[in-house]
Amino acid sequence: MEQHIKSWAETAPRLVAVAAGREHADLVIQGGRLVNVQSREILDGWQVAIVEGRFAYVGPDASHCIGPNTDVLDAAGRYLIPGLCDGHMHIESGMLTPAEFAAAVIPHGTTTMFTDPHEIANVLGLEGVRMMHDEALMQPVNIYTQMPSCAPSAPGLETTGFEISADDVAEAMAWPGIIGLGEMMNFPGVINGDPQMLAEMAATMNAGKTVGGHYASPDKGIPFSAYVAGGAADDHEGTAEVDAIARVRLGMKSMMRLGSAWYDVESQITAVTEKGLDPRNFILCTDDCMAGTLVNDGHMNRVVRHAIDCGCDPVIALQMATINTATHFGLERELGSIAPGRRADVILTSDLKTLPIDVVYARGVKVAEAGKITVDCPHYAWPEKARQTVHMGKTLAAADFEIAAPAGKNTVTAKVIGVVENQAPTEALTADLPVVEGVVQGEGKTCQIALVERHRATGDVVNGFVSGFGYTGDMAIGSTVAHDSHHMIVVGTDRACMAQAANRLGEVGGGVTIWKDGKEIALIELPIAGLMSDRPAAEVAANADQMVAAMAACGCTLNNAYMQHSLLALVVIPALRISDLGLVDVTKFEMTSLFEDENEK
Repeated sequence: MEQHIKSWAETAPRLVAVAAGREHADLVIQGGRLVNVQSREILDGWQVAIVEGRFAYVGPDASHCIGPNTDVLDAAGRYLIPGLCDGHMHIESGMLTPAEFAAAVIPHGTTTMFTDPHEIANVLGLEGVRMMHDEALMQPVNIYTQMPSCAPSAPGLETTGFEISADDVAEAMAWPGIIGLGEMMNFPGVINGDPQMLAEMAATMNAGKTVGGHYASPDKGIPFSAYVAGGAADDHEGTAEVDAIARVRLGMKSMMRLGSAWYDVESQITAVTEKGLDPRNFILCTDDCMAGTLVNDGHMNRVVRHAIDCGCDPVIALQMATINTATHFGLERELGSIAPGRRADVILTSDLKTLPIDVVYARGVKVAEAGKITVDCPHYAWPEKARQTVHMGKTLAAADFEIAAPAGKNTVTAKVIGVVENQAPTEALTADLPVVEGVVQGEGKTCQIALVERHRATGDVVNGFVSGFGYTGDMAIGSTVAHDSHHMIVVGTDRACMAQAANRLGEVGGGVTIWKDGKEIALIELPIAGLMSDRPAAEVAANADQMVAAMAACGCTLNNAYMQHSLLALVVIPALRISDLGLVDVTKFEMTSLFEDENEK
């Protein structure tokens, strides 16, 4: 449980005594420039006094708070900014456990995360969510958990390892680290009044907590209004200025994301920088960040820098990653600003535009300096059942990946999932493909995709086609990270390589593997739920770098193509996806045939 900090009420007597000068602070920071995100000011020379992990005094002179045992830090003219908050993210996307994710992002200045563990929910259900929640509360920074809302993400279109019920949501609302409901991806269910979706949102609101949104449709008309009426309080699926404007006009918070593959800040922040909308209703987040991004590029500091580079005022950009986020989740009296009583999460930086993260304090403790973590991030004792989650049922062969053509056909017009670089949506494409001995062949830019069932050992394989990766030669890439159902996704140009990739993942208990010309050229082992490693981020990132190089060696030129690969089964984002039940037309939320017939043309 969260043992690292007492509540404001518990510490109020000491906070008052220190602020009044009757008692002495644990730490005083002098000689800096305080960035006040409450008033949008930079206050030269303002000082802070910290006791029991909270700010006691914030003002021009904290000398009355200093005693013989007080540590005094000279900020040497640097800026004091609040610890950064990530408003929406999935820890599992980093291929790391909460402990190792925290260890990776703390040196980048992230001291608060609002996480939705719906990836593990699909594999291990409510028990898996509890494991993530419990490890999160063991960390030296603030990791709040949103109870996943949609497992499966679209009932009737996929089969998950476990399902989340309204009763599960109601139970989780009483857990100490639960801050709200995870993104409500089943927007058609909400719009159509699905009783379970409405019950989940009601349980959240009855607990006084926040309902996360996910509206992936371009329709901003009546369906969008119906969705917002259901209670979703934020949305991170916007990709254009009109999306951001539509959301804030209806009282939602527009969460603008910059992840490893999502570049949606630049296209939306003009709602603030050019249209002049109130920036209080905009929040920065990452959604999905791979370990390589965290190690090499940063986390929320990277997002804030990017927002500034897009023309946003630096202090406003900081507000979008601190006080705006805290306020949205009802925590503005707890964190998100440098103000009396709040958790003493503070960063020292020498420049507000380039945002170097010199020193990081969380709850009054120095947790990182000069890019190095200075505290431990404790690990949860993950049980064996969390490490044995890949159940294929049989050893697969090349024949399992054959796609039979309709009788008598020499060519077919196949529906093809079209990958779009740096975006979550796919295109619904078609391709005329040849038939050899009754089996449809991938050709040119079109290769095969297969979903291998891995939760119930059915041995089922669903085959289809995908384009946009640019793969050439004989190759395959397989992954047990396949949002959101997290079956196994295999993409390849050679069916024998596809079988080798699938069998290899069964052998190692999950992860990512790449095969070329019959040999494995990259492997990331993800033994926890087939989603995460409890190894350090730098080690996982090194393996991920090898994976990226291997994808390039197979002809792929897309930026962060693995993120695109991992979303090919996400049956709540248009246009075409694959599931264990077949090909899914997400524009209609219904199953569709793999081949076009004359009536469809």
